[in-house]
Amino acid sequence: MSKFQAVPDQADLEKMNRDLSFYPSQVKSPQTLSTAQVEQYNRDGYVKGLAVFSATEADDLRGYFDQLLERAIAAGGDSYSISSAHLIYGRVYDLLCEPRIVALVKDILGEDVIGWGSHFFCKMPHDGKSVAWHQDASYWPLTPSKVVTVWLAIDDADTENACMKFVAGSQHVGHLTYRPSSDDEGNVLNQTIEDAEQYGDVVYDELVAGQVSLHTDLLLHGSEANDSDRRRCGLTLRYCTPDVVAGSNWHDKGVVVAGSDFSGNWTDPARPTTD
Repeated sequence: MSKFQAVPDQADLEKMNRDLSFYPSQVKSPQTLSTAQVEQYNRDGYVKGLAVFSATEADDLRGYFDQLLERAIAAGGDSYSISSAHLIYGRVYDLLCEPRIVALVKDILGEDVIGWGSHFFCKMPHDGKSVAWHQDASYWPLTPSKVVTVWLAIDDADTENACMKFVAGSQHVGHLTYRPSSDDEGNVLNQTIEDAEQYGDVVYDELVAGQVSLHTDLLLHGSEANDSDRRRCGLTLRYCTPDVVAGSNWHDKGVVVAGSDFSGNWTDPARPTTD
C-alpha cells in the first residue's frame, strides 16, 4: 500500500538523536478551540469530542472507507494496512488538508503546520487484537516530538467496541521504557509499556462518527480488543511543526497544510489523482 513502514525498524530510529520531550502549545489566542481546551491539551495531553463532520458527511466517509478496505483486502492487506493513505488516495489527502481539521491543529501547533501521516485503524468485530499502552513518539523517526494526532471516528467508537483510551497527563512523565510485545498479546503494534495506569487516570475516548480527538505524541494510549459485533474504524491524521526533522525519508510524506514550511524540511507532495 505504501513505501513507508507504519512501524520503522528500531535500528533506523537508533541512528537519530531524537528529542522526545513534551512541547506544550504556545498558542495564546486560539480561533476554533477554546482557551480552556488548549489548556486541557497542555495539562492532560488530549482534547476529545470535537465535532467536525455532520452525520451525512460521516456516512459518506464510512462508505468511502468501505471501498478502500475492500481494495486493501483484495490486494492482500488487512483492516490495519491502509497507511500513508494521503500519498495514494486524493480523498484522504483532502481529509489531511480539511480546513475544519487543520483549524483545530493550528490552535495547538501554531500558524505553520505540516500534515505527514494518515493511517486507518480498523478493528473488525471480534478480531481479537488490542493496542497495548504505548507512546507514538517511540515509533517515529522524528525530532523534536512536536506531533499532534487527530483521531477521526469513521464509526461510532465507545467502550463496547474498543475505543481508544488515554492516561491523562502522562506526557509530562517523558519518554518511557517499553518492552517488545509478545506474540500472545495480540498487539496490533509491537511495543508495550507496563503498568501505565500508575502515571494518571484512564480516560476513554468515546466518539460519534464524524467527531475527532487530538492527542500529543507522548501521551500514553491504547485500546482493548473489539469483542463486540460492531466494527470500530478511525482515521489517524498526524501533524507537526515545520522545524521537525524526519529520518527514513519520512520528509517525503509531509504536506504543507497551513502557513509555510519555513524550515525547508518537507517535500510537500501534490494531491494524488486517484481517489
